[in-house]
Amino acid sequence: MDFQSKEIGIALSGGGSKGIAHAGVLQYLEELKVKPTVLSGSSAGAIIAAMYAFGKTPKEILTFFQSIYFFNWKHFTLKKPGIIDSDSFKIYFNTIFGETKIGDLPIPVKITATDLVKGKLKIFNDNTKVVDAVLASASFPGMLTPYEINKKLYSDGGILNHFPTDLLQGHCDCIIGVYVSPIQNIEAKDLKSIKAVTTRAFDLLSAQGNYQKFSLCDHIIEPKELANFSTFETNKGKMQTIFDIGYREAKNTLQEINA
Repeated sequence: MDFQSKEIGIALSGGGSKGIAHAGVLQYLEELKVKPTVLSGSSAGAIIAAMYAFGKTPKEILTFFQSIYFFNWKHFTLKKPGIIDSDSFKIYFNTIFGETKIGDLPIPVKITATDLVKGKLKIFNDNTKVVDAVLASASFPGMLTPYEINKKLYSDGGILNHFPTDLLQGHCDCIIGVYVSPIQNIEAKDLKSIKAVTTRAFDLLSAQGNYQKFSLCDHIIEPKELANFSTFETNKGKMQTIFDIGYREAKNTLQEINA
């Protein structure tokens, strides 16, 4: 497993709170001294890709996620089409990125969102503010309100490209795909809220296309244990567990390749 002489691209899938496993994977790759030359990400994967490209360590990324209570009353809205107002998260991301644009990031990052009016995939250009790109990409439909940039409405990148491995083709020698959205293990009694039904439908709709993209990757890291966790996990201890699962899966996968 010779990563040192190659240009490495890392694709990070969506997955809500399960995206914290991406940080665990990046932690193990750092210990191997593997640094990506390009990243792509959708939804939670976009947030983590941007934070890592900006210079945040995997453990700092975990701490950031643990510091935000998603269902804080301040985030709710009655005036927009959604339960949680995407704009209410600006303050958290402005603290990190400020006015930084995608083109300013030390590592190139390809961030996806969905143009709701045109029904097309949007890949943000270098002049887009990182804060705007990640909030648009992570605006989970039905839960988070669409995010407006230049009078255009965007929603979750995962609607049209949940696992953006294809965006790395031709930009690196080796693609490592990290997929953190295995179909969740649930029972009928778990489908009693808007959140539960919406996330279940979203997972089922995107699953088949996502798995087809595995063939575009040279290496796939897929922590199947994450099927036991919800998309909107708020417990800090469970977030640490999700981070650890990502780390372990990366270690197990890459050690098998090297065996």
